[in-house]
Amino acid sequence: MLYTNCISSDKESSLEAHYSSFQIQIQSKIVLLMGIFALFTLFNCQGVASNGPKPEPIPSNAFNDDGSINAYIEIPAGTNVKYELDKSTKDIKADKIDGKTRVIDFLPYPGNYGFIAGTHMDQDKGGDGDALDVLVLSDAAPRGSVIKVLPIGVILLEDQGENDHKIIAVPFEASERIINVEKFSSFITKYNAAQFIVQEWFLNYKGLGKMKLLGWKDETFAAKEIRKWSVKEN
Repeated sequence: MLYTNCISSDKESSLEAHYSSFQIQIQSKIVLLMGIFALFTLFNCQGVASNGPKPEPIPSNAFNDDGSINAYIEIPAGTNVKYELDKSTKDIKADKIDGKTRVIDFLPYPGNYGFIAGTHMDQDKGGDGDALDVLVLSDAAPRGSVIKVLPIGVILLEDQGENDHKIIAVPFEASERIINVEKFSSFITKYNAAQFIVQEWFLNYKGLGKMKLLGWKDETFAAKEIRKWSVKEN
């Protein structure tokens, strides 16, 4: 009986030793994997930061000789973090609210969002002091890139009692378009659903009831609006 107990005890000790060794091996592998993952994440983040596309120089002119308009992109289509150009540093930085990055609590941007280069909405003339906003309906473009566009209309909005009009545009080159239109009339007939999506997005991206729709205008009005706020035109 004593012999049996000794055998049992020896087996238990052996099993315990084996189990402890197994635990140490598993823990060591977990620590190793976590270390590899941390290094991979660090190198990957550094690679993105150092190899990411640098912002292009902002053109000083809104209008080009070929009839196109220069749109500077701050927020790529399909994303929902609000980025803005820092006027002092010329860098594009995430907008902050109470110290936190502003994330659109709605669907992602339905187009590339930014502003018309070479424009300034003078506050003395009823503007908001910034450049004229634009939404480019196209494939996603890199943040900080310049796109030659063709304005096809304007959505007239009111934000907290102030006008907040947005130019709606498509790429100037027909081969780069995902919506094959050049005029507002074609946009609202051929792509009425797209117009509705853009409209509903702007009416909801800041929260229900925050934005008010005043109407839509065509490409002729859009060109006049750009010329009105173009620095070189004034």
